[in-house]
Amino acid sequence: QLQLVESGGGLVQPGGSLRLSCTASGGTLDDYAIAWFRQAPGKEPEGVSCISSTGTRSNYARFVKGRFTISRDNAKNTVFLQANSLEAEDTAVYSCAAEYTGDDYCGYGGMDIWGKGTLVTVSS
Repeated sequence: QLQLVESGGGLVQPGGSLRLSCTASGGTLDDYAIAWFRQAPGKEPEGVSCISSTGTRSNYARFVKGRFTISRDNAKNTVFLQANSLEAEDTAVYSCAAEYTGDDYCGYGGMDIWGKGTLVTVSS
């Protein structure tokens, strides 16, 4: 059974950076599109970014475009989210999720497997 574990969260000052990792165990991520979601206190979950199984396609939410970069290293079974220029509004629990797909696309619906999340706090 494929499992996902996020890491890399923590406390960072406004303007700072973090690199989040989503690492799989119990299987390979080769055939999975991966998406990052976040949920801030008192708010609904929202899709942040996604990447296709081959890494050739990606998507970013409007509110992170130009600041966050998603990438993957299938040899390491890991997907990364580089978050730069962090703002207080980015404070949330960030979770990754995987969708099994034979197509080279990514999205935020129909996720098959979820991680438990890592907390990102942006504060001075």
